[in-house]
Amino acid sequence: MWTLHNTMNEGQNSRTAKARILVVDDEMGVAMTMAFLLTRAGCESETALSAEKALRLAQTKAFDLITLDIDMPGSSGFDLIGHLRQIPHLKEIPVVFVSGNFSPENQQRALGLGAADFIEKPFDARNFVSRILSLVEETALT
Repeated sequence: MWTLHNTMNEGQNSRTAKARILVVDDEMGVAMTMAFLLTRAGCESETALSAEKALRLAQTKAFDLITLDIDMPGSSGFDLIGHLRQIPHLKEIPVVFVSGNFSPENQQRALGLGAADFIEKPFDARNFVSRILSLVEETALT
């Protein structure tokens, strides 16, 4: 199980909190699979099946990382990352695109918009979890 260790400023007390991941994918089965894998790895995960719901959740709850699909009804993952990067408290949250719409152009666009990684669907479960946890851990250490 992976946990995020956070040292509090008051004295030498420390607390351990689970990494919180927002999974955004319009396909319920895919979103639930990713959430299950992350929960099994010791994270807390929440799902959003649309960019609009994801934006509302990201504005009202604290997440350590957000996964995005590119193709969703309404707003795309590209649109959503643009909105997230305009909100001060969401600018630094790592975003990972997880999409079946892989192309070098889409990968380059995602990274150019500030994504931390791009994982192609279908993905290997161990590789997916490892890459997500690595990014969460890396962010926690900075």
